[in-house]
Amino acid sequence: MFNSKLLYKEIQFQFALSGGPGGQHVNKTETKVIITWIPSASKVFSEEEKQRIERQLASKINAEGELKLSVAKTRSQVQNKKLAVVQLENLLKKALHKPKRRIKTKPSRSSKLKRLQNKKQHANKKQLRKKPKL
Repeated sequence: MFNSKLLYKEIQFQFALSGGPGGQHVNKTETKVIITWIPSASKVFSEEEKQRIERQLASKINAEGELKLSVAKTRSQVQNKKLAVVQLENLLKKALHKPKRRIKTKPSRSSKLKRLQNKKQHANKKQLRKKPKL
């Protein structure tokens, strides 16, 4: 679909202190990973793909045209870095996916008859539950 290695070269990484488990270790290590990627400046995608990405991920792209993701799930900076890249790749795959066009179809004759028979059967069942008229 797209070249992950070229995409990896376009990503900028920043690291920050992250909260969560880790005790005193949390206060001195930068395990939170913030990745920044600029879709409009990308050489991995064509112009059409860039437009589609910008349209699909408009809520995640800031005013400067940067897509920023931050990950602080684990205590390890390396694992967070991998998770962030995978998350970005998944977002891009989802944005580039073109849904199939739905082909309208009409119900077949047998399905119409089956539906009517079920309706009659159900109505008959309800009718039998009524109190008899005296």
